[in-house]
Amino acid sequence: MTTALQMRSCSKAFPGVQACDSIDLDLEKGEIHALLGENGAGKTTLMNILYGLYHADEGSIFLDGEEVRISEPSDAISRGIGMVHQHFMLIPVFTVAENIILGMEVTKNSLLDRQTAAQRIREFSHQFGLDVDPDAYVKDLPVGVQQRVEIIKALYRGADILILDEPTAVLTPQEADDLFEILRSLASQGKSIIFITHKLKEVLAIADRITVLRDGRVVGTTTPEEATEAKLAEMMVGREVILTVEKRPAKPGDVVLRVTDLQVLDERMYTAVDGLSLEVRSGEILGVAGVQGNGQTELVEAITGLRPVASGQIEILGQDMTNGTPRRIIESGVSHVPEDRLRHGLVVSYPLVDNLVLSTYYRPPFARGIVIDNQAVEDNGKRLIAEYDVRAPSAYTLAGTLSGGNQQKLIVAREFSRPSKLVVAAQPTRGLDVGSIEFIHQRLVEQRDAGCGILLVSVELDEILSLADCIAVLYKGKIIATVPAGEATPEQLGLLMAGVREEGAH
Repeated sequence: MTTALQMRSCSKAFPGVQACDSIDLDLEKGEIHALLGENGAGKTTLMNILYGLYHADEGSIFLDGEEVRISEPSDAISRGIGMVHQHFMLIPVFTVAENIILGMEVTKNSLLDRQTAAQRIREFSHQFGLDVDPDAYVKDLPVGVQQRVEIIKALYRGADILILDEPTAVLTPQEADDLFEILRSLASQGKSIIFITHKLKEVLAIADRITVLRDGRVVGTTTPEEATEAKLAEMMVGREVILTVEKRPAKPGDVVLRVTDLQVLDERMYTAVDGLSLEVRSGEILGVAGVQGNGQTELVEAITGLRPVASGQIEILGQDMTNGTPRRIIESGVSHVPEDRLRHGLVVSYPLVDNLVLSTYYRPPFARGIVIDNQAVEDNGKRLIAEYDVRAPSAYTLAGTLSGGNQQKLIVAREFSRPSKLVVAAQPTRGLDVGSIEFIHQRLVEQRDAGCGILLVSVELDEILSLADCIAVLYKGKIIATVPAGEATPEQLGLLMAGVREEGAH
């Protein structure tokens, strides 16, 4: 095979952190090369260097054997490097064609030649098995098709090397399978692909080679034939990782959360949750599965008092909590691990010890009347930081300086350290590495076994299947099916997530 890309001794430091430390990476023509590693291992930093978003402190980049300097993304694009980001860079009110040609407009007599552009895009999409309608508006497309648009956009600009950052994070299993077919087709036509992911099953299914990073260094390169999930996880974390959730059968008790005919509006005042009803019992985990954007965010925010309810009822521990304040809901015995940890989970400019009492700072033992007991706050913080393995230089480190995994552990420590009857966990392991995922899964099962009812909302099907005792599938704001976890399959749930109730029927 011919080498398309070589990165040699690439290093990049940020204040207090060596993000990449003399990393070497080779990419062959027609190869799918997976980049694996924990949060903060250096994967995205390395790719941002390649794409010109960061400048390396040291190191060299060679394309087709020739050393090149990439100072900004336009240099990368002109040299045939394209990047599909985890959060798509598309304009929803533009058509597919308008998004793809943006910045490379085709003109005729000084006017935008939409027809020629659309024809070119049709030819491109057909050639690479990426069929999309150039005249469709992006806002009307499913997430999987929007991703195809991003790939076509990169290919349209002449990309021979494609970087995909967590490309299946928002896809159903069927859409992920479609993406893999597309990537194999691209590789067979000579395109080279770097695939960044934390999903071990995907790496083994799609990659030709796998490079694992840890603490900014390469710890090894292997192939799917030589590797296993357990071996890859151990390379990533530096120790053996328990990949399967060990839990006893559930012992459901009384109903702790009852939602009846709930209707909730989104920011645009459209119905996001549409006549939804569900129950969560003590001692069980109810998993809510669905593709992101089907009402999960609005459902959780309504239950936790962060969004008004248009109609319907929310009952927590037998009390009507419809449109209750967040404080009233917390004081009734609810813990909340929010979807957006920075917006709703932490005050990033506060130290860790203060973040660990955000829900309880005004109550004993942390306050005597209106006076906060700083020693009690500090003692509590140090105990929880140790117990929940939050890795930080000190208990007074600012929360905003922690890695995503440690920020999530901080939230879980706060929420699980006070007595709760109901835990609402929304995307609790999003973007986390296998070590942090293992830790948080164990804590969720401990809460269940201690008698908590848990509402687990996740777009990660593996997470739902391994943790939940019962699974509700959310589609367009409605629960379209509820399945015992022991009877559910990824294929069945994937179809339900796409709105298919039975074979061929919606």
